[in-house]
Amino acid sequence: MAYSHYILVCGGSACESSAAKKIYENLLVEAKTQGVEKDVQIVKTGCFGFCEKGPIVKVLPEDSFYVNVVPEDAHEIISEQIIKGREVSRLLYDKSKKSVADVDDIPFYKKQLRIVLRNCGIINPESIEEYIARDGYAGLEKALFEMTPEKIVEEVKVSGLRGRGGAGFPTGLKWEAGLKAKGAEKYVVCNADEGDPGAYMDRSTIEGDPHSILEAMIICGKAIGAHKGFVYIRAEYPLAVHRLEMAIEQAHKNGLLGKNILGSGFDFDIEIRLGAGAFVCGEETALLRSIEGKRGMPTPKPPFPAQSGLWGMPTIIDNVETLANIPVIITKGANWFNKIGDEDSKGTKVFALTGKIANSGLVEVPMGTTLREIIFEIGGGIKNGKKFKGVQTGGPSGGIISESELDTPIDFGSLVKLGSMMGSGGMIVMDEDDCVVDISKFYMEFCVDESCGKCSPCRIGTRQMHTILDKISKGSGTMDDLKKLEDIGSAMQACSLCALGQSAPNPTLSTLKKFRSEYEAHVINKKCSPGKCKNLLTYFITDKCVGCTACARQCPVSCISGEVKSRHVIDQAKCVKCGSCERACKFHAIIRK
Repeated sequence: MAYSHYILVCGGSACESSAAKKIYENLLVEAKTQGVEKDVQIVKTGCFGFCEKGPIVKVLPEDSFYVNVVPEDAHEIISEQIIKGREVSRLLYDKSKKSVADVDDIPFYKKQLRIVLRNCGIINPESIEEYIARDGYAGLEKALFEMTPEKIVEEVKVSGLRGRGGAGFPTGLKWEAGLKAKGAEKYVVCNADEGDPGAYMDRSTIEGDPHSILEAMIICGKAIGAHKGFVYIRAEYPLAVHRLEMAIEQAHKNGLLGKNILGSGFDFDIEIRLGAGAFVCGEETALLRSIEGKRGMPTPKPPFPAQSGLWGMPTIIDNVETLANIPVIITKGANWFNKIGDEDSKGTKVFALTGKIANSGLVEVPMGTTLREIIFEIGGGIKNGKKFKGVQTGGPSGGIISESELDTPIDFGSLVKLGSMMGSGGMIVMDEDDCVVDISKFYMEFCVDESCGKCSPCRIGTRQMHTILDKISKGSGTMDDLKKLEDIGSAMQACSLCALGQSAPNPTLSTLKKFRSEYEAHVINKKCSPGKCKNLLTYFITDKCVGCTACARQCPVSCISGEVKSRHVIDQAKCVKCGSCERACKFHAIIRK
């Protein structure tokens, strides 16, 4: 059936939580009420990526890109654009738009290359037909009927694809090890246990394009001789789980999963395993134990999972983003993929750009793109005109990169040299109001909570480092404490059993190196310039005070005194430094010193 218009409504978790579901429902109602339900196809898609401007609605063929849409806008979208042929200019990203323009011209998208996110925001993720219409399962067909297992592995090796889960190990070498391994059974596992603060790349990929993950897992199964796959995903991701379940059911009905796939004689099936939210289960050996029904704790390597994984059998584990590249590599060829990126790292990388950034969202760029391009061109720079301070890549495992390092190209090797890492793709931007001691303490507290406790360097080291950071943030730290942080961090890096403990000191060690003066200000001067460490703050009422008593009325400990229409005074001995007085003052008479 031909439609005059297609309306794409963002159906990712972020937009769903901002009334996108109601927008979708209202559009359906309005189309029917205004008599155009047969002329317009309304589709709920995956994440468009531009989360800062969500909920987003896109109308084709005009390529109208509507931002910050609310449910009440549905009536005008149908009546103006669908019926009268006029764009709703007040909703457009570019409100001065005079003619049809490609959405790719929007600065947020201009430097992006969407391979992993190729279908997100374009297709209905709950429709296998729409996935197939965009070359979905073409890679599987090619792998089943035109390629041997050895040829599949060779193609992945030539592509230069490296694991996107953090370590960056060459995917082709991993698959080759799985192919050569001996075992009565072999397994393929998708690691969708995304737990980094601020990271949501894998979740959004599954929500927007679940069939790409299934296709990749089947191809991997063919390559290594496995007939069973597991997707390990957090139970906290109900939308992603729902769409995976739908995709698996659809693949079964269409002969793409189960026995004798597409008549090829190859059998493969996939099950979903729900994780309980333990960050350490992102580590592959802990994840495998969890699938087996055991407590998620890492085990020493070797043996590596490719030799001895699930139930002692050869197992290949790849994360969501790694797998999402596979169908495209098989369909378009390794040489096509190999030309994208730089010498060290091929292809693209997806980042969740968050923090003090003007344009937060999902970003997919070619490897080799600089941090400056991502933050100041795609991301639109720092919010509220503030000064850039640093950016953390790699979540709790990553270091903080300073302003002088912004022109570094993003690839696996370059980030490690800066004391950070690629990680799974979290990218948190900080401005001048952020305190590096406070940030380091936050991430160390996270690692204390998430450590499985199996090895003492991680179990004890994270707690000791957090204790010292807490001490510094409260103004009781010493210069010797800075040396202790470095010594404990180095020991953890060298001796911890798994990557959680080995990388947990990174935020602290990188900031000690690049922002040492800020630590010393906390220790020597007992001052936190950004004003985040409240124990080091002093609230002071200036001559701007008009004696309105608003601050005194809001103070929870009654430490502010003064007559009406006279300057008030804060009793510093009683002050709990909650900031209520500063927030209550309309005359900006209260400052932090």
